[in-house]
Amino acid sequence: MSAPRMNEHNPYSEKTDEELVALTIQNKQRYLYLMQRYEQRLIRYVQRIILCSREDAEDVVQETFIKTYEHLNNFDASLKFSSWIYRIAHNEAINALRKISRLPLTPRTEEEHFFLENIADSSDLEEEMLRKMESESVRAALSNISEKYREVLILKFLEEKSYEEISDILKKPVGTVGTLINRAKVKLREELQNRTHSYVDKR
Repeated sequence: MSAPRMNEHNPYSEKTDEELVALTIQNKQRYLYLMQRYEQRLIRYVQRIILCSREDAEDVVQETFIKTYEHLNNFDASLKFSSWIYRIAHNEAINALRKISRLPLTPRTEEEHFFLENIADSSDLEEEMLRKMESESVRAALSNISEKYREVLILKFLEEKSYEEISDILKKPVGTVGTLINRAKVKLREELQNRTHSYVDKR
């Protein structure tokens, strides 16, 4: 099962996810357009939360699409499809984590650098410290904090999900999500401060 190419005409591009789900239930061939809509963003998401290669992330996303397809008739139309499929991708990624090999951290796109800097800004880091830190260092620090903290920061600041969406994806109360994000900011700040001190000591 492969998604149509991005430059192919998509007659359902203006449809909402939920409308497209309803149409897919009528005609399974339309599922390809949901795959097209989510393929790249889910690959990026999986890479971010379990720090794996793109090839491994593609395998996880393929399993995600299969699981989603198999359970499409059970989708609750009162919920957001994006939260539902992210939840499935999250579960598949965690299941795959022990089976795959991680690659050394490498710089990503300018877009990711921008959001990584936003994570740091949100942690109330001193401006002088931020000027000394590269986005790659922020990403490395993010990889060193606990998985439960890393995933909420990624969902909030890289995937730009609301607290309610994160609650749906992680199956945690909204209040718990808020607490996790606040604690994650503290953990990230501590990790960045340690890295900044190491940077200064080496100069």
